[in-house]
Amino acid sequence: MAKVPKTKKTQSEKDLSSKKSKKETSEKPSMDSNADDSLNELFVDGIKDLYWAENHLVKAIPKMIRSASNPALVAALTEHLEATKTHVARLEEVFRLLDEKIKAKKCDAMEGLSKEGEGVIEDTDAGSDARNLGIIMASQKVEHYEMSAYTGLSNLATKLGLNNISEILNQTLAEEQEADNKLAAIADTEISYPNMQVTS
Repeated sequence: MAKVPKTKKTQSEKDLSSKKSKKETSEKPSMDSNADDSLNELFVDGIKDLYWAENHLVKAIPKMIRSASNPALVAALTEHLEATKTHVARLEEVFRLLDEKIKAKKCDAMEGLSKEGEGVIEDTDAGSDARNLGIIMASQKVEHYEMSAYTGLSNLATKLGLNNISEILNQTLAEEQEADNKLAAIADTEISYPNMQVTS
């Protein structure tokens, strides 16, 4: 029986075969569309939540500055106020990258933390170490909340393939961590702690 001669593939056939092979190897299993939509919605809601929180802090931090009396604390809060304005601008950039309308969603957690900080000011004497330390503690609670929120959203952005947005969020995360470290250092070095005598 005569063998059928093999025909050479044309260049266009080779290109088509190559593209098909690359596509098959690069494609990943697609997520359920409903699950994908819910994750995107969760992410956008988180950005809206943070946007409200950061804007709220732009209004709340000046009160903390006016209430603090320690120069190092005043300087740290003033510096972080300017950083917070930058954080607001970054989130607005995130909205644009997502092609979403810039919109805030009330953050109940931040509102509660802010009220707690106001309570510290009301319950302590002006110019006292207790007030300065109370402001530091209240501010660190805020920083820890923000660090948790930015970490979670950055990780989710990466999983959604939004690597450029993840980088933006990580930039702010690093600045929140730096602010928290400065506050902790001020509490350690700038606040007077009288020796407490424990009586039996």
